Amino acid sequence: MEIQLPYGDTVMSLPLDDWARVSVLLPRRTRAADSPRGVIRRAMSHPIGGGGLGDIVRPNSRVAIVTSDITRPCPTHLMLPEVVEELNRAGVPDGRILVVFGRGIHRGQTPEERRVLVGRPMFDRLRCVDSDPMDVVNVGVTRRGTPVEVFRPVAEADFRICLGNIEPHYFAGYSGGGKAIMPGVCSRASIRSNHGRMLEPGAVAGRVVGNPVREDIDEAASLVGVDFIVNVVLDESKRVVHAVAGDPVSAHREGCRLADSVYKVVLPEAADVVIASAGGRPKDTTLYQAQKALDNASLAVKPGGVVVLVASCAEGLGEDTFERWLREATSTDEVMTRIESDFELGGHKAAALAKAARKARVLLVSELPREVVRRAWMEPHSSVEDAVEDALRTVGPGARIAVMPYAGGTLPQVGD
Repeated sequence: MEIQLPYGDTVMSLPLDDWARVSVLLPRRTRAADSPRGVIRRAMSHPIGGGGLGDIVRPNSRVAIVTSDITRPCPTHLMLPEVVEELNRAGVPDGRILVVFGRGIHRGQTPEERRVLVGRPMFDRLRCVDSDPMDVVNVGVTRRGTPVEVFRPVAEADFRICLGNIEPHYFAGYSGGGKAIMPGVCSRASIRSNHGRMLEPGAVAGRVVGNPVREDIDEAASLVGVDFIVNVVLDESKRVVHAVAGDPVSAHREGCRLADSVYKVVLPEAADVVIASAGGRPKDTTLYQAQKALDNASLAVKPGGVVVLVASCAEGLGEDTFERWLREATSTDEVMTRIESDFELGGHKAAALAKAARKARVLLVSELPREVVRRAWMEPHSSVEDAVEDALRTVGPGARIAVMPYAGGTLPQVGD
């Protein structure tokens, strides 16, 4: 038998001879929707925690629809037509609707990327823009001290709708909900303050209640004034399996419950070797994005074990500050000390890599230059077969192996 590991736009095949000690961790098999737009439409007609979109939006309102950028698998092209149709029926014309791609501190997108995200019919009808972290309005401060500086057109809209997909996030618990606002359309200072809470207890994958980052996100979204959300849960092939709509918190929490049933997987005991793919494009376009898969894989590996990460990283590291921190770092200990005393956005990703490297040896199969991989406390390999052979030499015979073909969307729980 062979395991297929997504890699960029292709797959890598990995033959394993001894399957007796191999566990393959996959998101739970859930029937994909025959009609994804039908599932989204039904969710919108049964809103959670509030009224339907057509009941709460006023005719001729200026509406900002905030959605994900190209680094996320959110199927905006399926969701947006349903939302726009409902807005049109409620008396909001196309000319009063603005689509905003929340890019946080990611790179700007090309017009073609924006067109692909929303689909040509919507792109031709609506104004679609990237958020600008420099053009912001301060709408308040959260109880935890995060300044909420939001993209001006979003702040100045009469009505705000957030689209997104819900999947495990390594310190916000789950994506989706108000995360479209914070960090999606906020300033670097706002994002830095919010993300600085990743070092606090409770800021872990799969947890939303008692998670300081998620609670700060929800409060920020409330200060901005999010009126309605539409979120989906996707399977490992990025197909819609669930959808929720309605109140930004109540609907999101129901979506998280549904996401738990898809993404959380029990592993009886930690593995000696974890072989993990970030899930292919867009989750492995940069190391900045692929780190999330490494974080999930680290949950499944024994201390002192080995993680083999398969991620194309065709676009490089993905963020300037992240790159600078890796270049300046002298050791994993130095990075962990630095992030605690001087939190910097982008540096938090370097700290996450350092944390993983302190727990286990990390081997990376990617397109990155070998010296760049070593600077990130990982060992470069040209093929997954070579990396696995190296890993098995380290741990010796009888190793327990866990394989995570979609590690970015698989949340392992070791034990009961």
